[in-house]
This record gives sequence, C-alpha cells and structure tokens, in this order.
Amino acid sequence: MTVREPRYSKEEFSRRGKELYETQVRAQVEDGNHGKIVAIDIETGAFEVAKDSLTAAKQLLRRHPHAQIFGIRIGHPAVHRFGFRPTAS
Repeated sequence: MTVREPRYSKEEFSRRGKELYETQVRAQVEDGNHGKIVAIDIETGAFEVAKDSLTAAKQLLRRHPHAQIFGIRIGHPAVHRFGFRPTAS
C-alpha cells in the first residue's frame, strides 16, 4: 500500500480546494446533488460526487492515484457537523 503524503500546507490546501469548488466545480454539481460529497483533486481539478466522503475519495483515487483530495458537502459550509443542533421552539 502506498503512503500518501500531503504536499501543501493546510492553508494552501484549503485555499486551493475552495477556489476550485467555487470557480470550476460548483456549477457542475450543485443541481440535484444537495447533501452529497464532492471530492476534488486540488492539483488537477478532477472531481467525483458520491453519497459519502469515502466513496467519493475512492472513485477519485481510481482515476488519479496521487490526488490531493479536498472534500466538501454540496450546499453546506462543511463536510461534517460536530455537536448537536438545537431544535426550534
């Protein structure tokens, strides 16, 4: 099994991923995929959409084995949510 190492700082990784999502990917995936995960290779711009992050990443790695993967939930500010959300009264 190949060990994959990050090639960018956390800040650069995040900046590239967000920029690619907003400028190239979002318009292609937003309709009909709300709540799904998009995995984006921050070096090539290649991406895959799936119901969960593991599946999206595996699909992308099949095509791009050395991908530096940035993931985001379509239509949400983050991939995962921590804690609980209070119910409206």
